[in-house]
Amino acid sequence: MSTLPRAGTAAAHNGAARVVSGGPQEWLPPLLLWLVTAALIAAHQGTVLTLAFPVLAILTGLWLYFRSPARYIGFMWWLWFLSPEVRRLADWSKGSFTPTSLIQVAPLAVTMISALSLLRYYKLLAQRRGLPVLLILLGLVYAFLVGVMSSGPLAATYDLANWLYPILIGFHIMAHTRQYPQYRDTIVNTFIWGMLVMGAYGLVQFFIMPSWDALWMLGSQMNSQGDPVPMGVRVFSTMNSSGPFAFAMMGAMVFVMAATHRVRWIAAALGFFSFALSLVRSTWGGWVIALLIQLVKSNNRVRVRIVGSAVLLAGLCVPLLAVGPVAERMQARLNTIVNLNDDQSYAARNEFYANFAKTAFTDVSGEGMGATGTSTKLSNDGGQLGQYGNFDSGVMNIPFVLGWPGTLLYMSGIVWLLTRAVLASFRLRHDKFVSACLSLSLATFAMLVFTNSLVGTGGLLLFMSVFSILSAVHYEKMNRRRTLSIHGGTD
Repeated sequence: MSTLPRAGTAAAHNGAARVVSGGPQEWLPPLLLWLVTAALIAAHQGTVLTLAFPVLAILTGLWLYFRSPARYIGFMWWLWFLSPEVRRLADWSKGSFTPTSLIQVAPLAVTMISALSLLRYYKLLAQRRGLPVLLILLGLVYAFLVGVMSSGPLAATYDLANWLYPILIGFHIMAHTRQYPQYRDTIVNTFIWGMLVMGAYGLVQFFIMPSWDALWMLGSQMNSQGDPVPMGVRVFSTMNSSGPFAFAMMGAMVFVMAATHRVRWIAAALGFFSFALSLVRSTWGGWVIALLIQLVKSNNRVRVRIVGSAVLLAGLCVPLLAVGPVAERMQARLNTIVNLNDDQSYAARNEFYANFAKTAFTDVSGEGMGATGTSTKLSNDGGQLGQYGNFDSGVMNIPFVLGWPGTLLYMSGIVWLLTRAVLASFRLRHDKFVSACLSLSLATFAMLVFTNSLVGTGGLLLFMSVFSILSAVHYEKMNRRRTLSIHGGTD
């Protein structure tokens, strides 16, 4: 895995090994959650599962948060990976689609447990490394207050949670800098095994189309995901849609370069195939950007490894992607990249930019939280998406929602964090995990042109990566001070 700082390497490595392997008190609660879930699905107890899953997930999250803060991060990611599929299986076992499900609450509620770190370690906000977080939080508080007045407290609160939880996870990682090796290993383990599971299921979904996924697509009217038939769907695997799934796969394929698992190439092949079949062009571009950044940042030996890995993946997957109906879907999507004049999505986005740019950038006070996205369903009585329910541009979404005051505070904090992460990465050139985190965070930030990649899955990836880099460099400083103090005492 990634190279640890020389000072205190053995002790840190041993500590990481203890947490990753863990005792029964760390892996037993999550195991029981998934066993109970599987048992209720097998018994066709969808109603019971809908009520039990979020409660058990929250209790498990709280247990891990206090018992093993690093494993809590891994469990949180698994909930984002698998909860949508649990919801679909619960509906299928009940025999009918339900528009809203309490199971959807589980990943968000467990992620928001990290707010306890903000309460417990709030003094970090007054330190130099915490000031960017303070700026970001102030920007969000401003937009929340505006949103309460314009969209209502319910819509504003829901939207605030979506903007807030990625920052809370990043702050949680920063607050536990001493456990950096454990966090690093947990994150890499989670994404490699997650890619294996989701990549494999994505192929099942594409070639077979399980009945529970078809039921959900028909009930939710997810027309943008294709048709609920074999080889007619844009793969979203176990997640809610192809967008978040593609983000997760992009992150996993970047973390492959920091992994040493024997299964990583099988996982990468399955993940790459499903990633391609998601047909999400923005994340295709994000992955290419991440690879280019890794090539620039790495030494010659690692560059050879990256190029070799890309060639290996291409050799495994391209022949399969160039056969039959799969080739037709891929060719049609790739043609939209080359022939932009015939791309309806590109034309619609250009028209949106041209018509809406003036509104977005001249709205000084901003519309506040709840003005865009799925939160608009909570600001009207019909439960339908509002006027700006579908908002494809992060570049305009940020000033439109946050206004000038909120945008200045929020983006100042983001840019400050990214700048510090870039500078810190040069001090840890040989840490492959740091290199992966840097490329992933910059690629995700670059995707703001297509979507608001600072919230949701993209936001989790960005803030987790940035704060992992800052934790790595702070961890190295602490080890250096410890070594100097030991040597000073000996002398």
